[in-house]
Amino acid sequence: MSGDGGLPLASDGYRPILGAFSLCLLAGVGAGFFEGALAAVFAALAALFGLAGVFLTNFFRDPTRTPPGGERDVVSPADGRVLNTECGVREDRFLHQDVTKISIFMSPLDVHVNRAPVQGEISGVHYHPGEYFAAFSEKASLDNEQNAIVMRCADGREILFIQIAGFLARRIVCWVAPGDSVACGERVGMIKLGSRVDIFVPGGFKLNVKPGDRVRAGESVLGELE
Repeated sequence: MSGDGGLPLASDGYRPILGAFSLCLLAGVGAGFFEGALAAVFAALAALFGLAGVFLTNFFRDPTRTPPGGERDVVSPADGRVLNTECGVREDRFLHQDVTKISIFMSPLDVHVNRAPVQGEISGVHYHPGEYFAAFSEKASLDNEQNAIVMRCADGREILFIQIAGFLARRIVCWVAPGDSVACGERVGMIKLGSRVDIFVPGGFKLNVKPGDRVRAGESVLGELE
C-alpha cells in the first residue's frame, strides 16, 4: 500500500520519470557532441524527452490529502469532474441492490491516485479485463478494463467503487486486498492516464454533488450516509 511519506509522487512513477529524464540527458550530450543536422536531431530528441519527463512528473504527482473527518461522509475516490449522478440504480454485479451511482472522469492532467471513500474493511477486489472505450462514455462502465473494490463500512453496509481504464489508460494499479482495513482518504491504487471511477452507495444517502462539479480524492464530500 502506498505510504504518505517521502516525495509527493506515486511509487509507480519513479521508473518512467527517471527513464524520460535520462534519455533527455543522453540526447543533450549527443547534441553537444555532433554538429549540423545530427546535432539538431539530438537537440529535438532532448526537448521531446524533457517534455515527456515533465508530463510524467505531473501525471504521477501524489499530494497529501486531509479528509474532512465527518463519520458519515463519503469522500471522492478520485480527482476529476463529476460526469453524472443517478439515484435508485440497480447494481447487480456485486451489491445486488438499489444504489446511488456517481461517475467521475479523470483527465490526463488530474491526479490519478485513488483513495478510499470511507473508513472500513476491504471485503472484495474484482479485476476484469476489457476494452478501452473513452472513459467519459457510459459504455466504459460495463465494457472497459476495470477493477472493482468493495468496502464494508462501520454500519455494515458495503460501498463499491470501480477503477475504469479509459482510451489511453493501459494499466490499473490496486494496492489493497480483501481483509485490509483502510482509513477514509487512504491511498488504494491508481489508473495510468485518462480514466474514470464509478462509486455506488446503497441505502440512505444525501447527495452533495452534481454533474460538472470538480472533486478531489480524499477531500471532496460526495454525500453523507443516512
